Amino acid sequence: MADEERDIIEILEENNPIDINKYTSYVQHAIHLRAKKYEAYVPMAIRCLKSLCSSARSSWDIHSIVIAHCLGTVPVGETSVFVAISSDHRADALDACKFLIDELKASVPIWKKEVYINREVWKENKEFIERMPGLGKTSHDQGGDCSGKKKKVEAHERKSCCGTNVKVNDKSADSCR
Repeated sequence: MADEERDIIEILEENNPIDINKYTSYVQHAIHLRAKKYEAYVPMAIRCLKSLCSSARSSWDIHSIVIAHCLGTVPVGETSVFVAISSDHRADALDACKFLIDELKASVPIWKKEVYINREVWKENKEFIERMPGLGKTSHDQGGDCSGKKKKVEAHERKSCCGTNVKVNDKSADSCR
């Protein structure tokens, strides 16, 4: 199928609302995965998510934040995590949303197991692996500070949402893109 055949482009007439379910169903991409199973250390996860929300508010002009994450078995095609942000400016909402989902996947104690037809596999998020010393580069090492704001920092201590100190060396902080 050609690339353009996989696109839906619609300009909706007046009084014809956007059907979010129609569009999200269309863009869902299922591989040979049957389901995902999530476990969490809930009290710590909630503390971490509250801390991430505070960090986002300190970096962007945000009105409201919603973060919801399912635990247990989530069938393929169903939403397991939802992040939504309202702000006066689209860029603030988009940057803060990217920050929150990336930080959630990198540091919040929620674990995912992928369920296939004949096996189950615990899945590490690439955002977590990239942060682990010796396993991969962090966004900081690649020139970003995950705040969307420009800074120049040689080295600093990065505190995770749950209090663990991680030494990070920034070569040239620009943005997390």
